[in-house]
Amino acid sequence: MNTKMQNELRNFLRQHADPIKAKEQQRYMKSTMPYAGLTAGDLRKGVREIFKAMPLSDKASWLSTVEVIWDQAELREERYAAIELLAFNKYQKTWLAPDCLQLLRHMIITGAWWDYVDNLASNHVGVLLARYPKEIKPELEKWIPDPDLWVRRTSILAQLKFKDTTDTDFLHRAIQGSINDNDFFARKAIGWALRQYARSDADWVRSYVDKYQDQLSNLSKREALKHL
Repeated sequence: MNTKMQNELRNFLRQHADPIKAKEQQRYMKSTMPYAGLTAGDLRKGVREIFKAMPLSDKASWLSTVEVIWDQAELREERYAAIELLAFNKYQKTWLAPDCLQLLRHMIITGAWWDYVDNLASNHVGVLLARYPKEIKPELEKWIPDPDLWVRRTSILAQLKFKDTTDTDFLHRAIQGSINDNDFFARKAIGWALRQYARSDADWVRSYVDKYQDQLSNLSKREALKHL
């Protein structure tokens, strides 16, 4: 764990804090955790400069630093920084592997909100699924019926960027796992995943919506067919 990096991140957030904007962000995100008040662009630029200046020597240090920054976060931007550290090219390209899935699941469950989960689902779990389908897909199959809404949402959104390489059998099963869930975020995820895949195979999406129109919520159907 690189405690110097954590301290540097906190110093950076304090130095660039905007209390007025922080209150607006917290209210918009309905967050119990406060914000410092940085824009997404300023935060991303600042934390990447910190990452470049304080390189991590090995995979264990990378994962432990991500986990501690995440778990000990006092400001919401610290958790955004943890996700940025996960995505930092030098580390993600070299070290992101199936054994990272446990940490991602931990972050999804403890984060439990769309701003964290949607990023983790498509940019991290999705990357793992694309790189290691034989190892990751069986694990994600277990997520489909999970009691946790955000774990199930991740299984639906993991292929969001796959386009014509989407495994439609898996997408079908992932959607079926939440199709009867009345929660807005389950219904929205279903519609979003279908809408995105419609860009690659509109006929498949039309057929799916037609077949399950009595089970799909109006929100899911509206989102799925939005651009068709």
